[in-house]
Amino acid sequence: MSVHSKYKLTDFLPTTKKEVELRGWDQLDIILFSGDAYIDHPAFGAAVIGRTLEAAGYKVAIVPQPDWHGDFRDFKKLGRPRLYFGIAPGAMDSMVNKYTANRRLRSEDAYSPDGRHDLRPEYPSIVYSNILRQLYPDTPIVLGGIEASLRRLTHYDYWKDRLRKCILCDAHADMIIYGMGEKQVISIAQKLENGAHIKDLKHIPQTVYLCKEGDIPGGIKEDDIILHSHEACLHNKKYQAENFKHIEEESNKKHAQRILQSVDNVYAVVNPPYPTMSTAEVDAAYDLPYTREPHPKYRGKTIPAYEMIKHSVNIHRGCFGGCSFCTISAHQGKFISCRSKESILKEVKQVIQMPDFKGYLSDLGGPSANMYGMAGKNQKACEHCKRPSCVNPEICPNLETDHTKLLEIYHAVDELPEIKKSFIGSGVRYDLLLHKSKDEKSNEAAKQYTRELITRHVSGRLKVAPEHTSDRVLHLMRKPSFQQFYAFKKIFDRINREENMRQQIIPYFISSHPGCQEEDMAELAVLTKDLDFHLEQVQDFTPTPMTVSTEAWYTGYDPYTLEPIFSAKTPKEKLAQRQFFFWYKPEARHDIERELHRIGRSDLIAKLYDKPSKQHPRAVYDPKAIGSAPDVSNKKRKGREEKPTDNRRKSAKQNDKRPKSCNPNFSSNHRRRQK
Repeated sequence: MSVHSKYKLTDFLPTTKKEVELRGWDQLDIILFSGDAYIDHPAFGAAVIGRTLEAAGYKVAIVPQPDWHGDFRDFKKLGRPRLYFGIAPGAMDSMVNKYTANRRLRSEDAYSPDGRHDLRPEYPSIVYSNILRQLYPDTPIVLGGIEASLRRLTHYDYWKDRLRKCILCDAHADMIIYGMGEKQVISIAQKLENGAHIKDLKHIPQTVYLCKEGDIPGGIKEDDIILHSHEACLHNKKYQAENFKHIEEESNKKHAQRILQSVDNVYAVVNPPYPTMSTAEVDAAYDLPYTREPHPKYRGKTIPAYEMIKHSVNIHRGCFGGCSFCTISAHQGKFISCRSKESILKEVKQVIQMPDFKGYLSDLGGPSANMYGMAGKNQKACEHCKRPSCVNPEICPNLETDHTKLLEIYHAVDELPEIKKSFIGSGVRYDLLLHKSKDEKSNEAAKQYTRELITRHVSGRLKVAPEHTSDRVLHLMRKPSFQQFYAFKKIFDRINREENMRQQIIPYFISSHPGCQEEDMAELAVLTKDLDFHLEQVQDFTPTPMTVSTEAWYTGYDPYTLEPIFSAKTPKEKLAQRQFFFWYKPEARHDIERELHRIGRSDLIAKLYDKPSKQHPRAVYDPKAIGSAPDVSNKKRKGREEKPTDNRRKSAKQNDKRPKSCNPNFSSNHRRRQK
């Protein structure tokens, strides 16, 4: 927190008994336990939920990163709330936050002071809830955030390598709020205040609860979707794949059906979601009186996630991309909710007033940078649609792809005299820019947006996410053909030449995605070499709950076709794919040449390497030789000086750094806040 802060302690939501007393309160209505540090900013879920409840007249406090060891004093210090406890485990899934794709402990937690990685447990939703249930057995407990949202039904847990039940079974909480949460927390508070019992709150949209079959409201109805039971899924992986198709479809419908799943002789009941938030509702969430700063308790400490986003502004929610490995639509929904220009400008002016602001907005974006203002032209058609993606396998003819409204936002922000430059740090969907609409106005706006993006909103490096080069793998990822990347790069290079600029395009790629073979990765190496890319922004696929890719990875079946699908699972299989990202590293060449011989693609060696290898590769594959990853330290390659502005300047050591808006390892980005 800046030492020049203009805010007092009482401008933040209270976190201690002393801060509660400073407000003159005798008892709190709701207490939120957060796995993240408390940053009073609309990019962080606990702050938004806390401010939302405060605006509705409730006395609310936040206990950030409570110590779950010893005597549980952090869970006792504020006493028992009048209405309920809320648990907000963090903006990122706790297991993704703690572990890499290789299940190794990360050295830094970006949402903790000074990046400390020991301030949150694994599965804080479960840990916090069980402690509270032990201390306050009769007080309602409500789970929210990405962790509970994506574990609302039977799900595969990559870190435990097994199917797990609805998280309510392990957490012993009363209810899950899935999605963003503002409406649900108010509805729950109002009903409890009016005398209802938490077990009777079975009609609130976008919530999940457990109950016996005889207690299901209205009984099991004809239009309810009955999934295979948890116990059946344990014995038949194909059942789990079948279940997921229904779960995803209902997450992406305007009018979803209720979902039921039997587990432990009760049912997990998933109520359909609320309608997509209106502009006025989204504005209300962002216009609350945030200080936009970390709580004063962190003075003198650095919270990496805050440093990343403090000069950025989120302009919409939702994503209709439907990428197979991404959790955005499962949590935020497919339909876009946009903020008004007035609300966006109001927040930009708040950023301008920050003491350390130098005139540069780090991001003016959202889950996907250029979906603002886009929706179905004929909303009646959208009412009956259950496609998980509006852009795959092709862009829906009913989708409005006009970038005009977004350009108006950019222009309004850039006209502010204090703004020197507004960068677009979120992932850009270049398939939307290349789309040829029947509406010529939309086509012209796409051209204008592309040019303005490249010439005005890029800080020298534009990050995009083709993810792979194989059209077969891209089809499974629900991403556009790599030919579209070629087309976009051609435009990017042309505009740079015309404007006498020397900017770079930085692509992101994934290895070991379901359906990806070593041969696909070898061809990726050749194609990216031809494009003069020495890849730096790469990662192994990490299975996270409630994605198509995860279900395919675990079950071995495509959830939509139930056709068998291969996935690289063992460390050796994953490394055999990942090493092709680093073909340019001298220390990787020997293993790569040997692997190309093994898979019968020795023809690619000459395409990767101009000179014959000094060391002849073994004719027989030696699995012991692929026992550790190639050296990815940031060293200069022999015989060539690395320039700071070259694509090669950073190493593959940064394989976890992707645009957060499309990172499968980041279930929620800094802009995607959740309770």
